Amino acid sequence: MSSETTTERTLLLVDPDLDYLDWATKQLEAEGIRILRCDNAANALKVCEKTAVDLVIADIVLTPIDGIELLGQLKASYPDSIVIITASFPGTAQVIKATQQGAHDILRKESLVFELRSVVESAWQIIEGRRRTAGEHKQVMPDAGGRLQVIGISRAFQDIFKTVGRVARTDAPVLIYGESGTGKELVANAIHEYSPRRKNEMVALNCGAIPENLLESELFGHEKGSFTGAAAKRAGRFEQCDNGTLFLDEIGDMPLPVQVKLLRVLQEGTFSRVGGNDVLTSDVRIVAATNKDLAQEVREGRFREDLYYRLNVVELRLPPLRDRLEDIPLLAEFFLRKITKKNGMARIRLSGEAIAVLQEHKWPGNVRELENTMARATALATSDVLLASDIPIGRTLRSNSEITQLLDKLFNFSEENDDIHLYDELMRYSLKRSGGNKDTAAKLLGIAEFPID
Repeated sequence: MSSETTTERTLLLVDPDLDYLDWATKQLEAEGIRILRCDNAANALKVCEKTAVDLVIADIVLTPIDGIELLGQLKASYPDSIVIITASFPGTAQVIKATQQGAHDILRKESLVFELRSVVESAWQIIEGRRRTAGEHKQVMPDAGGRLQVIGISRAFQDIFKTVGRVARTDAPVLIYGESGTGKELVANAIHEYSPRRKNEMVALNCGAIPENLLESELFGHEKGSFTGAAAKRAGRFEQCDNGTLFLDEIGDMPLPVQVKLLRVLQEGTFSRVGGNDVLTSDVRIVAATNKDLAQEVREGRFREDLYYRLNVVELRLPPLRDRLEDIPLLAEFFLRKITKKNGMARIRLSGEAIAVLQEHKWPGNVRELENTMARATALATSDVLLASDIPIGRTLRSNSEITQLLDKLFNFSEENDDIHLYDELMRYSLKRSGGNKDTAAKLLGIAEFPID
C-alpha cells in the first residue's frame, strides 16, 4: 500500500494455511488482478510498505500479531485500505472489534465457498468508485475493548455485531426490535461497552413493568413531598446515567403522557424532577427496545410519531432463535458451563441426539427459554452426558405414562386398532426417550432385548 499508482488491482491473501491460499487464489484469480500471498502478518506489513495493495483478505489467527491487530495497523497507515477478515468461528468481541477497526466484512471460513467471490466483488466496486471519484478516507475507529457474553456464529447474528461495531462509536439513538428473550438488553450492553461512554454507567429501565404514575419519577426523579410516599428528593435515571447510556426496554408500553416528556428531553436536552422547578440537563445516549411494531402503534395512535422518529435513528432487528439453528449448540453448551460452574457441579456435555432435539424445537421463548431448559436438564441429569431423553421439551418426548398407554393399547387391541401401527409407534418413541440407546429402550419397555435392529 505504498504511494505508487497502478490500474491493475492488487489483492493480498494472508493465511498460515498454504492449502487455503492455493484454493483462494484459484477462486479469485481474474484478468487485471494481481494476487500476492503471505503466511504471517509481519510479511504482510512488509509487502504493503513496498506495494500498492488494494484489498487484503487476512485470517484472524496470525503471527506475530493476530488479524485484528494487522487490520488496525493497516487502517492506521493506509486509511483507504479495504480489509476482509476470515475466521473459523469468529466470536462476538472479534466481530465487533474488527468492524470498529474498519473491516469491510468478517467471513466464516466454512461459508467462503458461498460468500467469498460476492464480497470481494463488492470490495472491487468500492475501489473502482474511489479511483473514479478520489473518494474521502475513512476515519479509524478506536479499540473499545469491552466484556460481553453474547453468543452467536450465525450470519444473521454476526450482521448484528457488525452494526453494533459501527453504531457504538456514535451517539445516535438505537431502536432494537426482537421477540421476548432474543437478547435485546445484551445487544444494548454491547453498544454501551464498545462506545466512548463505556467508562460511565448504563442504566436499564423496563417501561412496561412500572406503573404510569411512577414511571415519570423513575425517569426524571422527584422532589421531597411531590406525591404521597415521596419522603425525600430522588434523582431519576437521566441524572443517574449522565454521560452514559439509558436503555429503555419495552418502550412500546410507555404511556402517552410520559412519551411527551421523554420527547422534550430528546429535543431540548432538559427536564425537571416531578414536583420541581429547576431545569436540569443530562447528556444521555438512548437505546430503546420493543417486541411491538412501533410503526403500527403510531398508526393506531398508541405511540407518538415524533418520538418514534427520534428513537428510530438506527434500527436493529434481532432474529429469533428458531432462525439461528447453528447458534443453539453453542448457547446450550455456554449455559451448561455457566450453570454447572455456579453450582459447583462436574462438567455436563450434550450428546448429538440431544443437540438434534434442541434444534428441532421452535423456541417461542427464544434464548431465555433455552437457558431455562438447560437449567432443568442439569437439575435432573443422571450422568455427565445429556441424552435426548434428558431434554425437558414435551413436544419431542413421550412420558412413561404415555408409553404405558401405548402398551395397554398394543396388548389389548381390538379389530378397530391397527396393532402394527401401535407397535411401530411404541418402538419409535421408546427409542427417542432413551436417546437412541436400545438397552435403555428395552428397560423402559420392561423387556429383555429391544426387538428392532
